[in-house]
Amino acid sequence: MRSLKNPNMMTWAKHPASSEEFDERIRRWGLLEESDLQIVPHIGEYAHEYRVPLHRHSRAQLIYAHTGLITIITDQGRWMVPPDHAFWVPAGIDHSMHTHGYVSIRAIYVKRGSVPNLPETSRVVGITDLMRCLIEEAVTLPKENPPDSRGGLIMALIREEIPNLPEKPLGLPFPAEPRLEALCQEFLRNPSPHATIDDWAGAMAMSRRAFTRAFRRETGLSLSAWRQQACLFAALPRLARGEPVTSVALDLGYDSLPAFTTMFRRILGAPPSRYLPV
Repeated sequence: MRSLKNPNMMTWAKHPASSEEFDERIRRWGLLEESDLQIVPHIGEYAHEYRVPLHRHSRAQLIYAHTGLITIITDQGRWMVPPDHAFWVPAGIDHSMHTHGYVSIRAIYVKRGSVPNLPETSRVVGITDLMRCLIEEAVTLPKENPPDSRGGLIMALIREEIPNLPEKPLGLPFPAEPRLEALCQEFLRNPSPHATIDDWAGAMAMSRRAFTRAFRRETGLSLSAWRQQACLFAALPRLARGEPVTSVALDLGYDSLPAFTTMFRRILGAPPSRYLPV
């Protein structure tokens, strides 16, 4: 396992040998999660296409994508977490992680019941400039920080800021209905912005109106909004691998680069080129 200068920080190896090794690491985390400290910072570094198996924590977790792109999967759906965003996982939620490109994360573990008004559901959040600075400082601090010390004040401010982080629309909920889930999975394999409600309704042998109601009931989104999110999910890993923006846009069925860029800016607030590797 890669060592760090600060012995109080924990990190995962870039290439764990097996799921058994991961399970052993989870057992060692027991001491961390049972700590009396309200906030525990963590650094993790991962190789390209590394998959963290399904697991859960006794603490809530804020996973900040310092560099690279990650996909988080729970039984509610999947979320894409680009750089400068984070994923909030409430305590006790099963989740797995898939990396795209080299990934460095900064995680904040929050003891159950130690912070009021925490989000109760999984979500992608934006990392504000203030929170980014606080997290970067937190991972350099010693383990113990008296409340009136600089470190203690930084940890206290992190607790105050977590509930204020803005939620971002980067989730992709999946329906529970098997036939509808199969359609969604197929779309992820072959995404296109031109798929229509009539196409999907026909595949389900449903009227347009009945399909529209069923899809929103199952996912909480319209097909148009879900389809746009799915195209974004398909695009981000390819951009993270350095594929040209124009090629990604055309492969996803967009008629022009400006239309693709407009979609990106509307959802992420930045152009596709922002997510190319440096």
